[in-house]
Parts: sequence; structure tokens; C-alpha cells
Amino acid sequence: MVGTVLIKTKVMPESPEINLEELKEKISKVITGNQGKNPRYEEEEVAFGLKALITYFTLKEDLPLEPIENAISEVEGVSSMQMLDMRRAVE
Repeated sequence: MVGTVLIKTKVMPESPEINLEELKEKISKVITGNQGKNPRYEEEEVAFGLKALITYFTLKEDLPLEPIENAISEVEGVSSMQMLDMRRAVE
């Protein structure tokens, strides 16, 4: 039986002017388009009005994470993406 992993990332927008709601929609499409599920977000103050998106989602543990990481990094408005945590979910 294949388990599920919980993934937590930090996405930095290019500037404080980036619309975070639109960015969340684009990132959600990337996640769900790569078989990730249940994306949710928290906003984290960084500095000078800049907010990072802390992104949480689940993925089957036998699926590769790299395509999602690469695709999020390429989303328009994203400056960088950093993996913060990945752990097996208790089902």
C-alpha cells in the first residue's frame, strides 16, 4: 500500500506588488496538475511589505516531487521556492 506524504514549502514572490491570491491559484493548478492534493496556504511576513507563501499539500509517496518543485519555481511571479518539510502522513 502506497502512503501519503505531507509537504511544506516556502514560495517567495518576486515583489510585494505580486497578487498573492492569483499566485495561490497558479500554484494550486501546478500542484493538482501533478497529482498533488489539498493545497492550502499561509502568508508569512518577510520584510518591507513582502510576504512569503507557506504552501502545504499532500502527494502519494511513490510520485516524484521534483516536477512540482520545478513547475512552481517557473510560475510567473515566483522568485524562489524552498522545501521546508516532508513527512509521511498517518492515515
